[in-house]
Amino acid sequence: MEMQQVRYFVALAQTLNFTRAAEMCNVTQPALTRAIQQLEHELGGPLFNRERGNSHLTELGRIMLPYLEGVDAQTRAAKDVAKAVKGLKKVKLRIGVMCTIGPQLVAGLLPRFQANNPDVEIEVIDDGAPQMVERLEKGDLEIAILGSHETLPDSLHQLRIFDEKFVILLPPNHPLSANPSVRAADLHEQPYVSRSQCEVFRYVAGDLKSRGVEPRVVFRSPRDDWVQGMIKAGLGFGFFPESSVTDPDVVVRPLVDPEYTRSVFLATVRGRPHSPAVGAFIREARYHKWPTSVD
Repeated sequence: MEMQQVRYFVALAQTLNFTRAAEMCNVTQPALTRAIQQLEHELGGPLFNRERGNSHLTELGRIMLPYLEGVDAQTRAAKDVAKAVKGLKKVKLRIGVMCTIGPQLVAGLLPRFQANNPDVEIEVIDDGAPQMVERLEKGDLEIAILGSHETLPDSLHQLRIFDEKFVILLPPNHPLSANPSVRAADLHEQPYVSRSQCEVFRYVAGDLKSRGVEPRVVFRSPRDDWVQGMIKAGLGFGFFPESSVTDPDVVVRPLVDPEYTRSVFLATVRGRPHSPAVGAFIREARYHKWPTSVD
C-alpha cells in the first residue's frame, strides 16, 4: 500500500466522483483510477461501486474508510511537523549545561536566542560532565555546554568558547583573606568546603597531594549555593571556577603556585545531522559575551 493510494482513496470517498477526486489530487483521472484498482487488489475486494452517476463505497470501503483517513491525517501531520522543524516552529531544543556552570553564564544567551527564535522551546538539563557526554552520545541531548581541563572524547565536536581560572573562596574573617592571592601551599590542612560535582576535583586533589598539600574536607555538597553559604558562615575555604562565584559576601582570591584552569566548550556529536535550532543556537553562542576571551 502506497501513501498516494491512501490519499486518492480518501479524496474519492469524500467526493464520490472520479473526476473531482483526480482534480483534488492534481493527477489525471486514469492515474487515480489505476491507483484505486491497485489498492482494491491489495485489500482483496472492491472499495467503490461504480454505477453511472452514482459511485458509492462498498461495505469493504466503509470499513476501510476510518483507518485510511487516519493514515492520511497522520501523514499530513508528520509533514506539517517536518516543515515546522525546518522553519524552527514548535521545536524543542534540549540543551545540557554542566552543573558547575551557573545560570549567570547563559543568562543573556538563552533569552536572546529565544527572542530571535520564539517558536523554539528550550529545555535545559544539568548534570555532571560524564553524564552529559553520555546523554549527547545517546541522543538525549542535542547540544551541551561542558567545562573540562582535559580533552573531550573524539566523538564530540567541540567549540571552545572561553577559558577561566579557578579561585579560592574564603570567609571574610579568614586569615588568608588578608593576602592578595593564595598559594597552594597555604591550603595544607586548612578546612575545605568541597563542591562534590567539581569536574577537576580528582585531578587537582592528586596534583596538590603530590606537592604535599592536603586540605581537610569538612563539608561536601553538589550545590554551589550551599557550598558558598557554608564558606560565608566560616566553615572553611572553597575552590571555584571564577565565573561560578555568585555570593558577594565571600572573599575571592586568585590561586597561585600553581594555577588551575578549565576550558568551556559547546559540544555536539560529531557527524550527526542536527536540527536548524542547533545551528541557530551555535550562531548565537559564537556572538555571546562570555566571561573571558579564548586566546
